[in-house]
Amino acid sequence: MSCVLFNEYPTQDGRKIVEISLNAERSLNALTLDMIDLIQPKLDQWKNDESVAAVILDSAGEKAFCAGGDVVNLYKSMTGDGAESFPEEFFTREYTLDYTIHTYPKPIICWGSGIVMGGGMGLMNGCSHRVVTETSHMAMPEVTIGLYPDVGGSWFLNHMPGRTGLFLGLTGNPMNAADALFLGLADRFVAAELRDVMVERLQAESWDKDSTAAVNRVLRSLESESKPQFNSDSPVQNHYDFIQSVTDHDSVEEIVDALLAVESDDKWVNRSKKAIGHGSPLAINLIQRQMEVTSQMSLKEVFCAELVLSVQCCKHREFPEGVRALLVDKDGSPQWTFKTLADVDQAKVAEFFVSPWETNPLAGL
Repeated sequence: MSCVLFNEYPTQDGRKIVEISLNAERSLNALTLDMIDLIQPKLDQWKNDESVAAVILDSAGEKAFCAGGDVVNLYKSMTGDGAESFPEEFFTREYTLDYTIHTYPKPIICWGSGIVMGGGMGLMNGCSHRVVTETSHMAMPEVTIGLYPDVGGSWFLNHMPGRTGLFLGLTGNPMNAADALFLGLADRFVAAELRDVMVERLQAESWDKDSTAAVNRVLRSLESESKPQFNSDSPVQNHYDFIQSVTDHDSVEEIVDALLAVESDDKWVNRSKKAIGHGSPLAINLIQRQMEVTSQMSLKEVFCAELVLSVQCCKHREFPEGVRALLVDKDGSPQWTFKTLADVDQAKVAEFFVSPWETNPLAGL
């Protein structure tokens, strides 16, 4: 069976709602190049198809919308078991898809239920209507594998309130539905049981005028009906002042020191301490610098900058070592290039930001 399923739902006024469903439940719908190459031409085609009123982006199963990118094949290419050109091909096409979703002229409704991480966050955050449910579990945990929050993470983390984006990028702390709404990563909360009702109401809508308004009407009513299932407790919002305090320093070393110096029995705080304490010192530097250099960039410029950094990460030992320790051998003991933040060679950090091309492959976005 195909790794992406496409469905059509006719509307009462002769149009249609099209559905893109990631279909790799065993891998928690991790985004592969095959998936990307199936989705991209469909979106390109529907853009100019007047019969298509809106797009739904969801997935098979209830555990995950999309738990990340195709780290398995990236690891193979980085360790000599796959094509050396794979990382550049994968990231170029993935970011092209993400940019297409961000700039799409028709409503795209993402059903972000279950696990949404890494590449899944990239897909979801480009959508015009981002729905979370009571099972949504979101994160950008790349620091634990020697990488950084890509797929537009440089864009949406930088647009979060205060320095929450920097903190979440450095720690990979998880976010629930209330967190996502507070941070601007989601637009509506809808109870998971109402997914089929959403489709039925979209079919019953009138699409002859403002399609965005039509989607808003449906989601607004569903959100109202979902209030009993909504847990408004947002750990990120509850810790906003704490986040602002520990990130209010002049260097990433000082930020990490401030966080690790906190003595608390707060599980959320201790989880962030554990993650940053075990994360890659090199990746921590890359994350801080990437957030800084992209802070005033346009969306296109962000993806171009991320392509440079991602391809360079695949040429260095840190990323494959992180994947090995967490996902391949699963020994949980990565041998990072630099043992501590104080050991990190800033000249080495700077090399990651040097473009390997005269013309960036995404220059034509």
